[in-house]
Amino acid sequence: MADIDPGLARPQEGAPAEPAGSAPGAPDTTLSALRDDVTALVEDARNYAEAELAFQKTRAALAGKHGARALGLLVLALVLLNLALIALAVGAVIALAPLVTIWGAIAIVVGVLLLGTGLLVAGAMREGRMIGAMFGGGEAS
Repeated sequence: MADIDPGLARPQEGAPAEPAGSAPGAPDTTLSALRDDVTALVEDARNYAEAELAFQKTRAALAGKHGARALGLLVLALVLLNLALIALAVGAVIALAPLVTIWGAIAIVVGVLLLGTGLLVAGAMREGRMIGAMFGGGEAS
């Protein structure tokens, strides 16, 4: 008896032998496994990108909501600070009135407020020139 499995035909003499591991009509397993791996990698990358996009959208919405709330609170704080400064100015006028008359008290308070405003504007202009020098690429004064 021959050393072949039953049911398999012997290759005919002179016919080219087929390589081991590949049968006619069966896909190459290495190429198929590689294709499956690449497909899985592309799918994983797509899932990651979608998840990252959803996360960033959620984070931006949350930051916007908290930013708007913080801005509202800041505006309220500035309104209260303005009221406090008005009360301070009125109180200073009332406190100075017995010493230098009412018109003298008003002049002193308004003069101090204008001096403070002038100093703040001068500081803001100095900072503005500094920023202009940084981005202007020219001379700074």
